[in-house]
Amino acid sequence: MTKQIRQLDRVVIRFAGDSGDGMQLTGDRFTSETAQLGNDISTLPNFPAEIRAPAGTLPGVSSFQVHFADYDILTPGDAPNVLVAMNPAALKANLADLPRGADIIVNTDEFTKRNLAKVGYASSPLDDDTLDGYAVHPVALTSMTIGALAELDVSKKDAERAKNMFALGLLSWMYSRPYTSTLRFLERKFAKRPELVAANVAAFKAGWNFGETTEDFAVRYEVKPAKMPPGTYRNITGNAALSLGLVASGVRSGLPVFLGAYPITPASDILHELSKHKRFGVTTMQAEDEIAAIGAALGASYGGALGVTTTSGPGVALKSETISLAVALELPLVIVDVQRAGPSTGMPTKTEQADLNMALFGRHGEAPVAVIAPKSPSDCFYAALEAARIALTYRTPVILLSDNYVANGSEPWLLPDVESLPDLRVEFATAPNGEDGTTFLPYLRDPQTLARPWAIPGTPGLEHRIGGLEKADKTGDISYDPTNHDFMVRTRAARIETIPVPDIEVEDPDGDARVLVLGWGSTYGPIGAACRALRQRGLPVAQAHLRHLAPMPANLGTVLASYDRVVIPEMNLGQLAQVIRARYLVDAIGYNQVRGLPFTAAELETMLEEVLKNV
Repeated sequence: MTKQIRQLDRVVIRFAGDSGDGMQLTGDRFTSETAQLGNDISTLPNFPAEIRAPAGTLPGVSSFQVHFADYDILTPGDAPNVLVAMNPAALKANLADLPRGADIIVNTDEFTKRNLAKVGYASSPLDDDTLDGYAVHPVALTSMTIGALAELDVSKKDAERAKNMFALGLLSWMYSRPYTSTLRFLERKFAKRPELVAANVAAFKAGWNFGETTEDFAVRYEVKPAKMPPGTYRNITGNAALSLGLVASGVRSGLPVFLGAYPITPASDILHELSKHKRFGVTTMQAEDEIAAIGAALGASYGGALGVTTTSGPGVALKSETISLAVALELPLVIVDVQRAGPSTGMPTKTEQADLNMALFGRHGEAPVAVIAPKSPSDCFYAALEAARIALTYRTPVILLSDNYVANGSEPWLLPDVESLPDLRVEFATAPNGEDGTTFLPYLRDPQTLARPWAIPGTPGLEHRIGGLEKADKTGDISYDPTNHDFMVRTRAARIETIPVPDIEVEDPDGDARVLVLGWGSTYGPIGAACRALRQRGLPVAQAHLRHLAPMPANLGTVLASYDRVVIPEMNLGQLAQVIRARYLVDAIGYNQVRGLPFTAAELETMLEEVLKNV
């Protein structure tokens, strides 16, 4: 039958089901197909912390949301236009997020009395008025998948598992996605089991053909490619981009990269990714605990490598003593904190920005470090390069504050020309630097950077002492002299405060805004989308975003003083707002949430509209 094709400018789709239903894989494949068409993309994976949550229960629901458009987008979307619900738990967990009129594709085979009872449904929502106002498409995904594979040599269990490919085929047909890359992916993934290749390919094609032939879907949709700068793009997650940024840092500095890491959600993917790049001089070590991981990384820096350690909030707490040691030793070290909801173990698979205070102040004594936060998945690549630049140039630990939202989200990334990346080469000390020509002074500083010499152990004539006890200026001898300690503390602080960082840029198109929205990290997308929507309605509002949190841009105070109101949305209880108030005496308005979820553009737009009314 001939079906109508309707053009759309944007779509938000959410795949939801049990952890074992393959929703992350399904969403990832749909995203890859969409990337091939050239749409702008933003994704939001959401999965339970429990490794094996009870099947069919609300805590076990896993989802993947993808937003794609024919123009540049900033967020994964506030609300889905389409929900694919593989069972009653997936429907109940996500229904409140759907606007009226949204499409719901429901796997009717899973709406049994037992599964309905697990999530508190007294009757099936497919049979009462629960879904009134939505466009409901009942599809027997499981049984149709089993039927499509009946002639193949696969077990019923393996046939049932392929139902996510049926759903992917149906959605790929609905939104006119290419699918040859998915078929190639399945051939690679199940290369050792040809029967599973055949089963998943057959399920995918069955879903596609079902869309083509069923009368329930009378319309197909198309979303044209977005207009983007020319070049080669790939879809990339924040953790993958950060990993490649560290690889590029090694290449551009000419140094081996050493990663000491202990597996922890949501940072483990960086360890997995970097372990693939040995050919670029990357060495990875999975340590027995967080303390051993950072100790090995600091030792690698002492030996002349770019030392890196990756973790999340609980791990940063354990690493704090060694970070302080790195401050005293004045050696380069990159500490990646992929933030998650806390305190303690908290909610490991949910996002938060609540480690800022720990990054800025969470060490004993006066132990300042540089702090950087990427704003988006692709920006993680450049943030990693910047962290390495500061660490290597100024011989200091640098904390890179990513978070779960940025780390697991994805977007198109324009591959850079390697030669355009910053030159990170360093000069090691090779000869004595004392006035007598024979003495090595390990704490004789560069007058511009205040960095001390970096001497590789074993270099003849450059033997020197390291350790956590306070060092004497220039000589590096152990010192308990009060005046020397005061001098060394102030010098280490000055080294951080005088690091030149780019001025903060303000997006204020007409120059008449009286309200400035200041963000950091992953709030960039929702803030930008909200400000864009307000400007389209004729409401002037300015936006600025902090990448460097220590030191802060030199012009920040002037920018803040230029506006009547400064609003700071954060996924914490106001940590940046406290710093801004203390340092710049600006009565910033905090807008805070700690729900384990990113802001939506709509909630920020509503909040900012109220602020604008009262200026």
